[in-house]
Amino acid sequence: MNTIGIIGAGQMGSGIAQVFAAAGYPVHILDVAEEKLAAGVSMVAKNFDRQIARGKLSEADKQTALGRITTGTEFTAFGQTDLVIEAATENEALKRDIFKTLVPYLKPEAIIASNTSSISITRLAAATDRPGKFIGMHFMNPVPVMQLVELIRGIATDEETFSRVRTLAESLGKTVAVSEDFPAFIVNRILLPMINEAIYTLYEGVGSVVAIDTAMKLGANHPMGPLELADFIGLDTCLAIMQVLHEGLSDTKYRPCPLLVKYVEAGWLGRKAGRGFYDYRGEKPVPTR
Repeated sequence: MNTIGIIGAGQMGSGIAQVFAAAGYPVHILDVAEEKLAAGVSMVAKNFDRQIARGKLSEADKQTALGRITTGTEFTAFGQTDLVIEAATENEALKRDIFKTLVPYLKPEAIIASNTSSISITRLAAATDRPGKFIGMHFMNPVPVMQLVELIRGIATDEETFSRVRTLAESLGKTVAVSEDFPAFIVNRILLPMINEAIYTLYEGVGSVVAIDTAMKLGANHPMGPLELADFIGLDTCLAIMQVLHEGLSDTKYRPCPLLVKYVEAGWLGRKAGRGFYDYRGEKPVPTR
């Protein structure tokens, strides 16, 4: 595992690139447009600057790590990569299309990992020519800060692939939790229904945005309230995960709250859109409900 490819230069993809580059791995990031790639690398540089400000990194180390990152818009660049991690939007059809495009360019022994937070690894692996060398590698957001990586084996994932990817994750200083291939795995199987219930609590008028977040921060000692956390994750991602849970487990307790659906329909997707359960366009976030 010497060369790492990453598909997607968004918050997750750039964060994954950062931790690999900081750990000494050459990384190549692919996205559909040069502007997205530039924004992703800029995000990595800013994160390194925060570490420098805290005394955790030197300027020389930052420049060395950035020098390990290359970018491009063509899949041909993945020809010599040992592992390619897909970190695209949480949309199964999109991911399957990406894998179908990717596999002709890979060497036979290359491993494919998906950073999906909820979708069946077995099903995604079936869209490739190498189900035995396919695995779920779910990093937590923000990747440079969060210590956990969920590893998920599909039904066909071979033991060598699992062992090599586990060793790789641990080489980044991450802790591994192994999940079976069930909808949303471990973290989001527990976290997203809690967030969805918080949205129902708002929808039913039990409490305001501020009251709900304050209650969970001070009453349950959570570092961030559930509605604030939903905005951070992205309400479209929250909805996508709840839909996977609802459809995959056929249980009404996972039904997405209608208010969550409305916010997504309005394009109020959270921090990345400037509005969600809070409005971020001013100096301080203001509740939108």
